[in-house]
Amino acid sequence: MVRFEGTQSYVATEDLTVAVNAAIVLERPLLVKGEPGTGKSVLAEEIARAVGAPLLTWHIKSTTKAQQGLYEYDAVSRLRDSQLGDPRVSDIRHYIRRGKLWEAFAADARPVLLIDEIDKADIEFPNDLLLELDRMEFHVYETGETVRAEKRPIVIITSNNEKELPDAFLRRCFFHYIKFPDEETMGRIVDVHYPDIKKRLVEEALKIFFAIREAPGLKKKPSTSELLDWLKLLLAEDIGADQLRERDPRKLIPPLHGALLKNEQDVALFEKLAFLSRREGR
Repeated sequence: MVRFEGTQSYVATEDLTVAVNAAIVLERPLLVKGEPGTGKSVLAEEIARAVGAPLLTWHIKSTTKAQQGLYEYDAVSRLRDSQLGDPRVSDIRHYIRRGKLWEAFAADARPVLLIDEIDKADIEFPNDLLLELDRMEFHVYETGETVRAEKRPIVIITSNNEKELPDAFLRRCFFHYIKFPDEETMGRIVDVHYPDIKKRLVEEALKIFFAIREAPGLKKKPSTSELLDWLKLLLAEDIGADQLRERDPRKLIPPLHGALLKNEQDVALFEKLAFLSRREGR
């Protein structure tokens, strides 16, 4: 039985590994929700690496239709070729483009299929995939064939909660919400990415990072990926723990804060909160 226990490059909590393995046993899609930047999409990559499976990724956009995941029939090209006398027009298969679900169903080895950010699509998108994800098969009307998965893929579906998903779709999934890491878990994540980083720098950086996240009224809280970007910049600029503890009133927000604060309202808010906090502390 295939089991996921995390990898050297991905810190998986116990409840996350339980959810992944439950979805594998049940052979149901794993629906993963959580804040942007908490490693939902990377999870599929790490599962594929851990179990030695090929990874197929279907990035969902607002214009994506469910049919594109199955196949697309290029009638325009066939019409053009028929006008040019191309002999290929006699075989309609030349004009059928396989989608990611077809590729996953037809794979020689059991793959991991990532359907990334499903909530970006139209509200009917999940419902349009109910039968295919449940039975792991679909019909190609142009050729009359049925495409069926001989080895059911491990399906990971991510959502940023931009819109509610239909109940009928949710019933067919195993659900897991990735909680935002606490300081201890975040420290382990940092160690994975920067094993040689100084502990004092990490401690000071995490204090600032979580203080920013807890600031009331913040429009966009910084994520795990943004913390890692910030640490990379601190290392590149040789900024140490002492500089992060800077109390100079002219430096109310941390250095290279553009990696953490992503709009002018949050920068202004944090400057105001930091200023008020320091004035009260005098």
